[in-house]
Amino acid sequence: MSGSRPIIIIKKKAAHGGHHGGAWKVAYADFVTAMMALFIVLWLLNSSKHVQEAVGGYFKDPTGKSKKVGSDMQGTGENFVLSKDNMQKLKEQLQKAIREVPSFEKLKNHIDMTVTNEGLRIELTEAEKGTFFDIGSPKLAVASEDLLIKLAEELGKLPNKIFIEGHTDAKPYSEGRNYGNWELSSDRANSARRLMQGHGLRADQVTQVRGFADQRLRKKDAPLDSSNRRISFIVEYQNRETSEPFEPAKGEGGHGEGGEKYGEEKPQPPAEAPHAPEGAAKP
Repeated sequence: MSGSRPIIIIKKKAAHGGHHGGAWKVAYADFVTAMMALFIVLWLLNSSKHVQEAVGGYFKDPTGKSKKVGSDMQGTGENFVLSKDNMQKLKEQLQKAIREVPSFEKLKNHIDMTVTNEGLRIELTEAEKGTFFDIGSPKLAVASEDLLIKLAEELGKLPNKIFIEGHTDAKPYSEGRNYGNWELSSDRANSARRLMQGHGLRADQVTQVRGFADQRLRKKDAPLDSSNRRISFIVEYQNRETSEPFEPAKGEGGHGEGGEKYGEEKPQPPAEAPHAPEGAAKP
C-alpha cells in the first residue's frame, strides 16, 4: 500500500460571469431621451401657432438671418412677422394689460384700437374738457400718464417700429398768436413720445412723430367735435413686404375695420354748440 498514489481531491468553483460594464446606463439614457422627446412633442401640440412656427423655424434656420422664423440667440420675436391675424392677438393682449391701470375706468371710453392695413392703430381721444392733455396745451394730464406708461412697457417688448401722430379739431387759435393747431398736434405727439421712451419704448423704436393739425379729422361731418383731438400710436407690421400698402379708410381719418372701444361712447354735442377751443383757453 505504501506504493499507492495519494488521493488528490479537486474542488471546482462555479464560474461567474464577467463584469457587466455600463451597458444598462446606455439603455437608460436612451429611455430618458425618448421620454423627453415625447414631452416636447406633447408641449408643442398644446402650444399656440406662432410658438410652433418659431420652434420649427429655429431648426430650419438656427441663425434667424433668412426670412424663416428662427432665433439668433435673441429670442424669436426679433424675426417674427406680424400679420393681421396675430396683430389681433396683440390688440387683445394690450387691452388686457391696460385694464390694470388705476385710471382705466375713467379713460376707457376714449381708447380705440383698430387693426388697419398699416398695423395696429391705438387712438386716445379727448373729451370736451380734455382727457389726456390740458386744453390747448401739450402738457399731459396726470390721469393719462399711467396709461401711456403701461402702453410703453407693453409696446417696448415688441420688435415693431411705431409712429406717433397728433391731431386737433378745426377750431383755430386766437389771432395774433404765433402758435396754432400744427404746433399743438406735433407738440402733443412729441410729449407722448418723450414720456413713453422714458418708460419702455426703445430709442430706435419710434421712427416718426407726425403732427396733422385738423387735416385728418376723425369726424369730418363734425369738425369741432372733441374726439377729433387725439393722439395715435401705429404699431407697424414688421415686414412691410408681406402686408398691403396703407390706405386710410373713408370717413374716419385712417380707420379700417375692427375698431373697438371699451365702453359705450358718450353722446357728443352738436358741431355748432360752443366748446372750449384748442388754444382759446390760453390767451
